[in-house]
Amino acid sequence: MKQSAMAAILTLVLATCVHRAGAENYPADNTGMNARDRGGDTLTSGDQSGRTPDLSVTRQIRKAIVADKDLSTNAHNVKIITAGGVVTLRGPVNSNEEKTRIAALATAVAGVNRVENQLEIARR
Repeated sequence: MKQSAMAAILTLVLATCVHRAGAENYPADNTGMNARDRGGDTLTSGDQSGRTPDLSVTRQIRKAIVADKDLSTNAHNVKIITAGGVVTLRGPVNSNEEKTRIAALATAVAGVNRVENQLEIARR
């Protein structure tokens, strides 16, 4: 009984250490980004136009991104904001290749006048 209790405690301690070591590689503090977004200088999802052509563009871009199975989960979840035919892409992606690929997918959609690529490479 004592051995199983000690083994359980040791397992819990080791699991906590491993979890903390991994967490250091992925900082969760996004306070700076939140402050930037509240400042009004950057577009957020609330800036998405409600006009039918802009909603259609956003929908088509999202469809193209999700259909590309070579993109990561981060890439599949980027923010797409369309207003007046101008598409703003925001959020983390895993590589410069994904950043370029998503911008190309957005540019290829009919009705896009310009793409503002504000995607960021996620730190690992």
